[in-house]
Amino acid sequence: MGAKMKMPWVYSMGYRFFRAAADSFFSYRVVGVEKLVTDRGVIIAANHESFLDPPFIGVAYNEPIYYLARKTLYKGPNKWLLPLWRSIPVDQEKPDMNSLKKVINLVKGGEQVLLFPEGARTLDGDIQQAQPGVGLMVVKSKAMVQPIRIFGAREALPRGEGKIQFKPVTIVVGDPFELTPEELKAAKSKEGYQKVADRVMAAVAELKLPEEA
Repeated sequence: MGAKMKMPWVYSMGYRFFRAAADSFFSYRVVGVEKLVTDRGVIIAANHESFLDPPFIGVAYNEPIYYLARKTLYKGPNKWLLPLWRSIPVDQEKPDMNSLKKVINLVKGGEQVLLFPEGARTLDGDIQQAQPGVGLMVVKSKAMVQPIRIFGAREALPRGEGKIQFKPVTIVVGDPFELTPEELKAAKSKEGYQKVADRVMAAVAELKLPEEA
């Protein structure tokens, strides 16, 4: 899958670098690529294992997508670079409505936005509980949800360790889904948003490697 030339040049450079690295050093593969939704707005929901997750999920797409990134990462060169890579800053300690509204507006405008419902990288490799903010964004945008699960990224670059190991990384793409009108109507509180977030995370958790299915 080659990058389309309509990508902004900085994004295109990052795309080509990470795709080449993924293919050359991590035996990178995407299972279910035909399920990727690219012709309408969608919230891409994935588990979070490593700093490698955003670029390795991003290069599964032929066109630029948007990402959420911790506000604390916007320092030094990243302050200039991350926005050019279509990253949206989010405060993990005190989430603000500006970030939520931006995601909602992007999805309504036909863009694909990558979210990590767990909010932080896993320490032990297990799927963690999703945060209710993800449910809020799904409900308010009435978005299609694209579940994706990444395997091997934690082994390649574990949380708390700076040394990369060249381990195989696989992206498994699940079937996209939308909430029913009844589900949208029922999700009007924090508890309702949590229920939606749990459903999204369950769709991610049920994805398996082909050899494990």
